[in-house]
Amino acid sequence: MTSIDLNADLGEGFGRWRLTDDERLLSVVTSANVACGFHAGDAATMRRVCELAAERGVTIGAQVSYRDLAGFGRRAMDVPPAELAAEVAYQIGALEVFARAAGARVAYVKPHGALYNRVVHDEEQAGAVIEGTLLADGSLPVLGLPGSRLLELARKAGLPAVTEAFADRAYTEEGTLVPRGRDGAVVSDPEAVVERSAELARSGTVAAHSGERIEVRARSLCLHGDTPGAVELARRVRERLVASGVTVEAFA
Repeated sequence: MTSIDLNADLGEGFGRWRLTDDERLLSVVTSANVACGFHAGDAATMRRVCELAAERGVTIGAQVSYRDLAGFGRRAMDVPPAELAAEVAYQIGALEVFARAAGARVAYVKPHGALYNRVVHDEEQAGAVIEGTLLADGSLPVLGLPGSRLLELARKAGLPAVTEAFADRAYTEEGTLVPRGRDGAVVSDPEAVVERSAELARSGTVAAHSGERIEVRARSLCLHGDTPGAVELARRVRERLVASGVTVEAFA
């Protein structure tokens, strides 16, 4: 039977500002990528989201990023590997405190934004993320793009490597994400997102930005929490997956 995890980026607020509808999204998704304070999030937000996730039985993951609150972690940065490794471990450790206090634990790691895209090809930065993950917990699964250097290095380090797909992002013919600055990088039509979700789960293929069909086999499907109408879209995606015979369950 085909199964897939639904993950969403949550806790992306700071102080009085909130970007994601965490409580309602946690009623739909099976895994929560919780911002750890470097691109978004703060201590109170992390604690709240961990408590909500634990109450609903949603798996908690650390969404680590470059230290870039002003740019929401989406700006390219050059961080020395040793510094990046320490910062990744620091973010995981901070979230783990709140996860354990809620009766759960951090169950996986996922890079965010510019770091996510950088570690697809950059071995040095990917290695730093893996080093930081190992510093925090030598058994944590790493979530990333199929074929990325990040997942290759995770496997070499003995960490579970979990592949991820995006129904609301356009793909290049090489299987990477079209940069957000380009036209059509984000799929905005809700019906298209729903259909692409079922297609990715059932066949492991999707139409690239050029129209060519490419293979994208993934164990987890990301739903962006900052998308307009994110909660209703997430519900529609889950309903479509179930109607297609897909089991929706966490990978960790």
